[in-house]
Amino acid sequence: MKPPTKAQLARAGRRDRIVEAAAEIAEADGWAAVTVRRLADTIGFSQPVLYGHFPDGRDGIVRAVALAGFARLAALMGAAGDLGALCGAYLEFARSRPAAYEAMFSMPTDLEFARPTTPEPLRAAFGPLMSATGDETRAELLWSALHGLADLSRHGRLRPDFETARVEMLIGLFRPQE
Repeated sequence: MKPPTKAQLARAGRRDRIVEAAAEIAEADGWAAVTVRRLADTIGFSQPVLYGHFPDGRDGIVRAVALAGFARLAALMGAAGDLGALCGAYLEFARSRPAAYEAMFSMPTDLEFARPTTPEPLRAAFGPLMSATGDETRAELLWSALHGLADLSRHGRLRPDFETARVEMLIGLFRPQE
């Protein structure tokens, strides 16, 4: 396989910068603030350059932020040493990167989960859950519970003082039976 050309590397670098800038704007000011015009102004690219990387505009950018988020979440959970650390990594990611988390799970995208066409970053993020539970259905249930905790906490629907107890109970439900 040939190494990438300078032009290909420059294009990939521009694309990465667009995705990073979109995530930064969304984290600071919410997704409503992420427009092609604002991105172009923020990073000094023309709007046609942005559309050259993302022909479907903002939707493609949201998708790219979501994919980057899944890759980051996969790395964090993959580095967790045990089920408790995995749960902590998931919840901390959701808490510290709410806009990326929203792109991953709440905003409309064409990303397909649990299908043959599921992109690799989504599969990679599901991998640590599978490893921790040893079963696909249990992994989906753990993921659902973590997502529920993250989303309810984010919207102030759960008592903050009980977060540790909730996570410990959840871990107890998924710990292998002896």
